[in-house]
Amino acid sequence: MIKRQLFVKGFVVSIALLAMIMLPGISGEEVNNKNYAAQTLQLHGYLDQTTPTWELMKDHTEVRGIYMTGHTVSNKKKFDGLIKLIDETELNAVVIDVKSDEGMVLYKTDLPDVQFSGANNNIIIQDIDSVLKYLKEKNIYTIARVVTFKDNKAASKFPNLAVKTASGTVWRDKNGQAWLNPYNKESWDYILDIAEEAAVKGFEEIQFDYVRFPTDGNIKLIDYGALKSKNKAEAIGDFLRYSREVLSDMGAVTSADVFGLVTTAQNDMNIGQQLEYLSESVDVICPMVYPSHYGKGSYGVAEPDFEPYKIVNFSMKKAQERLDNNQNSIAKLRPWLQDFSAVYLPRYKRYGPAEIRAQIKATNDAGVKEWILWNASNRYTEGGLIKN
Repeated sequence: MIKRQLFVKGFVVSIALLAMIMLPGISGEEVNNKNYAAQTLQLHGYLDQTTPTWELMKDHTEVRGIYMTGHTVSNKKKFDGLIKLIDETELNAVVIDVKSDEGMVLYKTDLPDVQFSGANNNIIIQDIDSVLKYLKEKNIYTIARVVTFKDNKAASKFPNLAVKTASGTVWRDKNGQAWLNPYNKESWDYILDIAEEAAVKGFEEIQFDYVRFPTDGNIKLIDYGALKSKNKAEAIGDFLRYSREVLSDMGAVTSADVFGLVTTAQNDMNIGQQLEYLSESVDVICPMVYPSHYGKGSYGVAEPDFEPYKIVNFSMKKAQERLDNNQNSIAKLRPWLQDFSAVYLPRYKRYGPAEIRAQIKATNDAGVKEWILWNASNRYTEGGLIKN
């Protein structure tokens, strides 16, 4: 495996050398001779500066966003239509797929391990640099969605990083997909390499999705082996804390997508997502509080899909209370809201402007001012948004 630290150090050293070459009083020859100490007086104190507070470089935008797949970004007509929607409404941010549910990296990468895993064999976004430059010019906040431990490509190519069975074979979920082992720090580095590259390219925030242990399939066959030195919630919290430390040094915000029930469950639901651990490990927690995903009777609501305000408001109030009561919390909340009709349910509500607005109001009434709309096809309800 290529060590993540080498990538970061190489980037930092290059910038440092460039800065020194350009500073007054230092020539290229002197840099090559490493005669830095003798130049202190001529530098007017430049070399005496303390280490910058990278935290101050983060963009703490109050996000009102939408999600875009790689195919949407690469489809000019659809992409332009959504940019127009952002221009004309309260929207100000976009989440873009960088690493997909299958483990594919959607634009050309220079990372050798990603190339070796085959995760870069089908490039969807041909020119991510131009896309990010355009979005920056439009003052649109950019979030890179990085699917984390669900990664069939890397886990199949690097079985030493994968979730395994007791017999040592790579475990697969009900859909035949392999997962990276959340206990394995080398799997962390594979993921973080991709996240760092996205930050270097200009994404202002890295959002980790599927940042959990697997649930679908025969999980009784899983054996995490000697790496299991802590509980699942600690493992996920430690991964996010580790990632945040690295990404903060690059001026990037770190967020995590979590199940909606995390807002009210006291335990980690056996997936490693426990609210207090998360709130101490990441900048932003993004609960997926889609009303359609709650069972009948949840929070005393007979048909959750028919009561979007009640479900979202109760979830976010409870979550905010818990964060407020945790003196070690560093996170803020930003829920994913439902902008789709759950046609797969026996009974479902057709979601339109009123349902979108109800969820936004429910979020705001809970004291939370940020949100992102989810629609897998990237078709959003314009009538549910406030016009500029």
